Amino acid sequence: MERFFFEEPGPEREADALAYIREFYEHGSEINGAGGLHRYLDDYAGWLEKLRQDALREPTEEKVPARTYFLVRESDNRIVGMSNIRLTLNEKLRQFGGHIGFSIRPTERGKGYNKINLYLGLKVCAQHGIGTVLLDADLHNPASWRTMEALGGVRTREYFDEQYSHCVVVDYSIDVDKALAEHPEYEGRILRS
Repeated sequence: MERFFFEEPGPEREADALAYIREFYEHGSEINGAGGLHRYLDDYAGWLEKLRQDALREPTEEKVPARTYFLVRESDNRIVGMSNIRLTLNEKLRQFGGHIGFSIRPTERGKGYNKINLYLGLKVCAQHGIGTVLLDADLHNPASWRTMEALGGVRTREYFDEQYSHCVVVDYSIDVDKALAEHPEYEGRILRS
């Protein structure tokens, strides 16, 4: 059984991180939950500095504090996913985006890894006192919203978003304590740091 852990991005992961993002481009796949890494392909050190600032940021209506993690598989130390966790929400994120953005690299999809990714994200939220997590997904991305449902996500809204994604979006909320308590099976799949 494969095991995984969250790792804070550091300079030693530059080649792995850039290969992760390039894979999305090679597969023509949308990039989510990467903390903006795709905008820093020529400035990885600048991205690490951005993440440092994100973690310390005071919330405003423009930006909120956030943490970004690599989801790493223990057996080969490969980055298989990423999560960007907003530690508070402004009005824009309450309406679109929510607390957690996540992704799994295209060649690793369909293996259940995103459930572990979200589970670890919920654990981070619990550590920061976030009791209810808001998330959203495009309706045409059932892998994403089924991941939310698998961890207790309740669909709260479905609407056509004209401003950001220009498609039908589904909103979910997850009771963090309940989700963690009801899914102990994931504890055996994660490494403790």
